[in-house]
Amino acid sequence: MQLATAIPDFTIRSATVDDCPLILSFIQELADYEKLSHEVVATVATLEETLFGEKAYAEVTIGEYQGKAVGYSLFFHNFSTFTGRPGIYLEDIYVQPQMRGKGFGKLLLAYIAKLAVQRNCTRVEWSVLDWNEPSIKFYRSIGAAPMDGWTVQRLDGTELADFAQQFK
Repeated sequence: MQLATAIPDFTIRSATVDDCPLILSFIQELADYEKLSHEVVATVATLEETLFGEKAYAEVTIGEYQGKAVGYSLFFHNFSTFTGRPGIYLEDIYVQPQMRGKGFGKLLLAYIAKLAVQRNCTRVEWSVLDWNEPSIKFYRSIGAAPMDGWTVQRLDGTELADFAQQFK
């Protein structure tokens, strides 16, 4: 799938397995921006397996300007028991710094919103770092609202493995 957009020379396409090195480079760039590069352990091989293997766990779109990849989004379905319908969780959306301010990120996010509507989803959700004021301001400008009263919880690493051992 490759879609033309309202911005001349900007297209959005579905990623393929051949894009895994590009996807990993975008993940690393995003992690650098978020000051979290030390947490990246993904490899091209793990992306090939988890995004394009027997069970695909997420979907990826690539934003291209004048035929050159400038950003991406990675998302997957979640589920709301309250609505009885799926939603989309946006794990990553990233546009290279020199390409920001041109509307590319907004179109990548609008495309995901369009997919959510087409797929009969009730919501699109994502997280943003508290210090990322430019992104927060943008999200407010499109009508996104913070989920006050909710705090993300995470089990990972040794804590995840240790707790899993409690199931007998």
